[in-house]
Amino acid sequence: MNEEVTFILDAAKESMDAAIAHLEKEFVKIRAGKASPAMLSNVKVDYYGSQTPLSQVANINTPDARTISVQPWEKSMLQEIEKAIMNANLGFNPMNNGDLIIINVPPLTEERRIQLTKQAKAEAEDAKVGVRSARQDANKEIRDLDISEDLEKNSTADVQELTDNYISKIDSFLGAKEAEIMKV
Repeated sequence: MNEEVTFILDAAKESMDAAIAHLEKEFVKIRAGKASPAMLSNVKVDYYGSQTPLSQVANINTPDARTISVQPWEKSMLQEIEKAIMNANLGFNPMNNGDLIIINVPPLTEERRIQLTKQAKAEAEDAKVGVRSARQDANKEIRDLDISEDLEKNSTADVQELTDNYISKIDSFLGAKEAEIMKV
């Protein structure tokens, strides 16, 4: 196979891998009933005038499946952290006991589970769009090369096969996430 075609296929594979990695990162943020420190990954705290990720100013633990505890490294940060969690609009009601912040994660209602499933489907669709975009770019680059018609056909078939593999990976990730969300 032509070296340029191999390079294009590798670049497409890299883009598709990035789409899958992004999808996995987004799926971690979608909660599925169990408490997880990742639920607070987007919370930013006003730490001496700069917006700092919560994980950089406090310890975040899950003592059990329904509780998240946040223990700041500086007690003076308790109010700021509590305010940041409220402002993050995650649907949590943090309780401050003077030493740490305790968040009780409520069980998901059926309606909320359906919303989260829709959110997961939307994230999966975004990943598929990323994969298809990588396919489109690769096919365009292959067409722009000065190669034989047969090699061009074979190369675009390889790109399509790669795309199909990644789309099926995304579908399997989505199926697993939906099952996790809908499990009571």
